[in-house]
Amino acid sequence: MTIRRNLARVAGAGAAATMAIGLFSAGAAHADTFVALPGGSITKTLSDGTVVTVNLVGESATISPSLGSTPVHRNAWVSGSAQVSIAGGEDVGGKIYPGYVVGCQVNIAGGGVEGGVSGGVEWESGEGTVGAESGGELSLGPGQAESFYILDVEKPDDYGNEDHSTNNSFKGNSGSVTWADSTIGLSGCGGYAQARAFVRVKVETDTVHSVVTLWGQPFSIG
Repeated sequence: MTIRRNLARVAGAGAAATMAIGLFSAGAAHADTFVALPGGSITKTLSDGTVVTVNLVGESATISPSLGSTPVHRNAWVSGSAQVSIAGGEDVGGKIYPGYVVGCQVNIAGGGVEGGVSGGVEWESGEGTVGAESGGELSLGPGQAESFYILDVEKPDDYGNEDHSTNNSFKGNSGSVTWADSTIGLSGCGGYAQARAFVRVKVETDTVHSVVTLWGQPFSIG
């Protein structure tokens, strides 16, 4: 599976981020298929009483014909918004990791593993603008699944060294990440293929460290 992006801009001042990602140019003559997806919601009460709610809204996918004009190539453009709210704590904050798992002739109801993305992103935060570059090429055969995070933000760490982040961190009791037309390109799969969004949220209070994961509905990419 190959994921490509043109240079895009992510706007986010702590609590919110917006991601716009370039599209592939469809080489085939067949029409794209738009699929509206239901998103989802999950609420988890942590052991100290903090309540974390994660919502996936505005989710959709546009399935396009193969760029390679062969049965082993698939293309999809996905959009959505991950929104997090926290109650019961004071200015807790957290980190949002949005991504997708893609499978070839395999049940992905249970999730997948981390993969890679490629392209460029510019991130705007309260600390200024930082660049993001990443690389990866994934190819799936029958019975295989991979996953990748939407974000890969590059910025200096506390010592000035290069550091990469796959999340949007926020302070306070709410945060969000929105992405539009994020490209999924799958190669090497000669059978049925599916994809599924996920949102992983890490929350840290004075007494609890917890991870809440929301899964979207699986959808066919051909």
